[in-house]
Amino acid sequence: MRKLIFSALILIGFYMSTSAQSKKIKHVVLVGFDGFGAYAIPKAEMPELRKMMEQGSYNLHVRTVLPSSSAVNWASMLMGASPTMHGYTEWGSQTPEIPSLTTTKNGMFPSIFNAIADKYPKAKTAVVHSWPGIGYLIDKKVVQHVYNMQDNEENTLKKAIEIIKQDKPMLTFIHFDQPDGVGHGAGHDTPAYYAELKNVDKRIGDLRKAVKEAGMEQETIFIVTADHGGIEKGHGGKTIAEVEVPFIAIGPGVPAGNQVTQPMVIYDIAATITWLLGADQQEAWRGKAIKSFQK
Repeated sequence: MRKLIFSALILIGFYMSTSAQSKKIKHVVLVGFDGFGAYAIPKAEMPELRKMMEQGSYNLHVRTVLPSSSAVNWASMLMGASPTMHGYTEWGSQTPEIPSLTTTKNGMFPSIFNAIADKYPKAKTAVVHSWPGIGYLIDKKVVQHVYNMQDNEENTLKKAIEIIKQDKPMLTFIHFDQPDGVGHGAGHDTPAYYAELKNVDKRIGDLRKAVKEAGMEQETIFIVTADHGGIEKGHGGKTIAEVEVPFIAIGPGVPAGNQVTQPMVIYDIAATITWLLGADQQEAWRGKAIKSFQK
């Protein structure tokens, strides 16, 4: 009898501790910088990003899908699957070139936003994007707030801060088109590229400040990532500089200075965020939750 009571107490304690942990994470802010190659981080002057790495968890060897281009990788990140499954296969895909293997009632491959809506029907979600091409990957019947800022980085930042403070979405996805533009213009791994990364770093700091001012910091996982890197003035190829991107997370339960060495592909991001928010994986996904980012 004593053994039975003891076992029951252990189970109750475990349930309470895991429930308390899950209740801490009420928001995820996912910030994606187009063309931000992980190769650049060791040489970049980015104090805000380095602070995130010192105080949180990170993996600087996350592999993209091929081609190492924008729409195909943003789709894979948000949809938790490879291009042959969701069907978006090119830099500027607006509709699937290959019919999606499965679709929701709205006719799109299930994304992270569907996973959240299925679990939390009343939850607010938001997308603020600089590059207009992101809009074709978002089911606007599921995401309540979608803002196309037409390649204006400062307006993207302002709108994202406004949404975080006013609406406090469960998931906010913010897309910035830089440093990709500088990569195409001046080239990757150039002084101009590293100068632009200082602006990237400032935007990270401004967004983290917004989360704190919104009173969400103790309930939010803040993530920085990208869709691809680059080489010379382009991307889309198979070099490590093009196919490795960062994933850096900070927030409740995220161990400090934790370099995650577990192999990670860009479509693991949807599964990881869904797990953090306590939602269920979509059946069609092939990504897996990388749980070593959080205790």
